[in-house]
Amino acid sequence: MARVRLGVAQRREELLRAAIGQIEERGVSAVRIADVANALGVSNALVLYHFSTKEKLVAAAFTYAAEADLARLRKLLGRRTTALRRLRAAVRWYAPTGQAKGWRLWIEGWAAALREPALRDVTRDLDRQWKAALTEVLAEGVAKGEFRCPDPTATALRLTALLDGLAVQMTAYPGAVSRARTQQWVDEALARELDLGQAVSKTPGV
Repeated sequence: MARVRLGVAQRREELLRAAIGQIEERGVSAVRIADVANALGVSNALVLYHFSTKEKLVAAAFTYAAEADLARLRKLLGRRTTALRRLRAAVRWYAPTGQAKGWRLWIEGWAAALREPALRDVTRDLDRQWKAALTEVLAEGVAKGEFRCPDPTATALRLTALLDGLAVQMTAYPGAVSRARTQQWVDEALARELDLGQAVSKTPGV
C-alpha cells in the first residue's frame, strides 16, 4: 500500500516522533538512522534529507519533546485559578507518578548530554525554562499572600531536583519506591517549601 505523501513539516514531525520512540527503546548511543527509517518504512536517505546526521536528528527529537512538555506546563500554569492550585497541578504532572514526559527518554538525554554539546544545550534550556516557569508562579503566590517562600528560585531548583531524582529511582529501579510513597514525598516537599503547615501523614509502605 502506497504511503500518503506528506508535507515537509508533517514529514519532519513524523520522523521526530519515530526517533523519540526508537531512543526510548534502544537508547541514544545505540539508535541508528536505519532504525528510525525502518520504523516508518522509509529510506535512510529520506531521514538524512531532513536531518543530515544522527546527532542532528537526536537533538531535534529532544527539542520536539521538550517543546511539547513546555506547552503542557504553560497550559497548566495559565489556568484561571490560584497560584497554589496551578503549582500543585504542575508539580504533580511533572512528578514520576504523573503524566509528564517519558522519563526513560529524558534519562537517556541527560546521560548522552555529557558527551553531546548540542543535546546538552537542549536539556539545559528545558531545565532552565521549567525552573523559570515554577519560579514565576511561586513569586506570584507569595505576592498574593497565598503562601510563604523566601527564595522562589531556590525552591524551584529543590523541587525539580527532587522530582528528577525520584524519576531516576522509579525508572532505573522498578519497585524501589512505590507510587504512593513517591507522591506523598512530593506533596510533603511542596508543603514544607511553601510553609503550608500541612500535617504529615504516615508514609505508606513500599
